[in-house]
Amino acid sequence: MQHEIDCHGLTDRGLSRPSNQDQFLVADLVKTLRIDDSSLNVDAHRRISGNSQGKLMLVADGMGGHSAGERASKLAIETISTYVLNTLHWFFRLEADREHDFESELMASLELCNRQIREEAEVVPGERGMGTTVTMAYLIWPRLYVVHAGDSRCYVYHESGLKRITEDHTFAEQLVNAGVLSPENADQSRWSNVLWNVVGGSEEDLHPVVYKCELAKGDTVLLCTDGLTRHLGDKQIEQVLSSAGSRSAKDICQQLIDDALTGGGKDNVTAIVARV
Repeated sequence: MQHEIDCHGLTDRGLSRPSNQDQFLVADLVKTLRIDDSSLNVDAHRRISGNSQGKLMLVADGMGGHSAGERASKLAIETISTYVLNTLHWFFRLEADREHDFESELMASLELCNRQIREEAEVVPGERGMGTTVTMAYLIWPRLYVVHAGDSRCYVYHESGLKRITEDHTFAEQLVNAGVLSPENADQSRWSNVLWNVVGGSEEDLHPVVYKCELAKGDTVLLCTDGLTRHLGDKQIEQVLSSAGSRSAKDICQQLIDDALTGGGKDNVTAIVARV
């Protein structure tokens, strides 16, 4: 990676929920060499790590009642982490001939999650129908790849303003796309929390979507669950990011979560901020 990325995530139970069913992950993608044996004066099995090659960022918002939603989001994070480590082609450079395959592998990570969650839900009492949103960002400078299912979101803030990268997989968003509902009224609609696409859940089919965009130095990436966007509109999010100045990603995360709690805090709230 050509320059350092300040990246941080935070989650909060909120003011109304008895537990936190959100999960998140921020990880460096690094090459590692493990020494098995050597004539040099070094310890066997010592690991030598190279510079950061990229960032992996994940948010998941579980659903299913009681502990099932918490288990679904946790299983999603664990499954994707293992998949990225052991199966995914580590796309460290922009290899044009590999990009299509890479995007297919990103979608396959969510399809694997879907199978794992559904299989466990079939055999564990109390977990039937559990599911989770997943929004995963794979940042390999200067490109950002996002694979997504549900209504958690990814935004990118540029000098020119805030851009929402993902589309909510809700019936409200479908009504907006059909011209039946205005974007301004979508978040207040009774359909805003009804998902048609989720990892796990009661529907067998999953439709993961991959997005990609080019980043520029000075951009800010935000991943968040709907506990944030339920209380903060795009204009409020843009105001926080545009006025951040030299503040750290951790401080920005904290302000976003604090603002969501001040706005009502009716749900678990999670945010990941990456300042590139």
